[in-house]
Amino acid sequence: QVQLVESGGGLVQAGGSLRLSCAASGGTLKYYAMGWFRQAPGKEREFVAAISGFGSNKIYADAVESRFTISRDNTKNTMYLQMDSLKPEDTAVYYCAASSISSRATMRDDEYAYWGQGTQVTVSS
Repeated sequence: QVQLVESGGGLVQAGGSLRLSCAASGGTLKYYAMGWFRQAPGKEREFVAAISGFGSNKIYADAVESRFTISRDNTKNTMYLQMDSLKPEDTAVYYCAASSISSRATMRDDEYAYWGQGTQVTVSS
């Protein structure tokens, strides 16, 4: 069974940066799409970014476009989310997800079979 573990969350001031990691174990995800989602208190989970199986295609939510960068290292079975120019509204629990059947990057959460437990990101003003 594939397991995803996020790390790198924490507390940062507005304008700062964080780098999240998502490590996969129990199987290889090198050819499958992966993505990041987030959920703020009292809000529904929302799409942040996604990357195709080989890393050639990346899509972003409008709210994070130009500030966040998604990447992956298939030799390490790990995905990353570099978050720059952070804003208080970026505060949320961030989840990584992986598909089990498709290499195509997608913002639809129902197309991801595996989910991590989440990592808290808090941006202070």
